[in-house]
Amino acid sequence: MSLPRNVRPLTARSVLASVLLGTEPPWLPTPLLVRTAALFGISEGATRTALSRMVASGEATADNGGYGLAGRLVARQARQAASRRAETRDWDGTWEVATVDGDDARHAADRATLRDALRSLRLAELREGVWARPDNLNANRSPDAVAIVARWCHWWRAAVPDPVPDPAELWGLDAWANDAQKLRREMGARVEALEAGDTAHLAEGFVISAAVLRRLQADPLLPRALLPSTWPGDALRADYDRFDTAYRTVLRAWFSEA
Repeated sequence: MSLPRNVRPLTARSVLASVLLGTEPPWLPTPLLVRTAALFGISEGATRTALSRMVASGEATADNGGYGLAGRLVARQARQAASRRAETRDWDGTWEVATVDGDDARHAADRATLRDALRSLRLAELREGVWARPDNLNANRSPDAVAIVARWCHWWRAAVPDPVPDPAELWGLDAWANDAQKLRREMGARVEALEAGDTAHLAEGFVISAAVLRRLQADPLLPRALLPSTWPGDALRADYDRFDTAYRTVLRAWFSEA
C-alpha cells in the first residue's frame, strides 16, 4: 500500500477516535471498539487504557457500556462531515480577509490556537498577520473557529487582497492533488473486493479512509475559477462515497460476528 507521505501511523487513540468519528451517532459499545483496535494488533488492555485517557482529556464519554465522542472531537466530526459535503456559494470575485491584532501580545499557545482556527476556516496566510480566502463559503461554517478568530482579528472584504494571492502556492494545490490521486488509486484497488464482502482489506481500508478524510478537511474549497482544470476534489469525494459505503457494509458484517 502506497499512501501519501503525510499519512500518520495509527495509535490506539487514533484508531478509536477515527472509528467514532466515522460513526453516526458517534457511540459504539466497548467490545466493538476493542475488536476494531485488534485489527491493528492493539491489545485489549492498551485499548481500554486509551479509552480511559480519552475520557480524562474530555475527548470521550463512557456510558451504557460504550464510549462516545465529546469535546473538540464532536466539532471535528462536524468539520469532517462538512468537508465531505463541500458546500460552497457562487463567487462574486471578492475575498474575505482577517487581520490579526497585536499578535505579539498573546501567549504562544493562543497564537497557535488562532492559527489553527484560521486554517480550519480554510484561510491562508498572505503575509505575517494577514489571512485571506475567496468569499465563497458560509460565514458561520465553524462557529467555534469563527469565535476564536473574531476575538483576535478584524474581518473585512476586498476585491483583490494585497499581495495578490497565488492559490497554487498558498494552498499547496499540486501536493493536495497528487495526494488525492494516490488515495483514489488505493481505493480503486480495493473497492470491488469490499463490495464483494471481502474482509481481508478491513485494516488497510481503515487507514485509507482516515487518510481520505484528512485530505478532504485540507481541501481549500476554492472557486472553480481559481482551481486547475484537472482538480480532483469532486472525483475524490465520489470515489470515497462508493468506498465508504462498501467498507461500512463489510465492517458491520464483521462486527456482527463478534
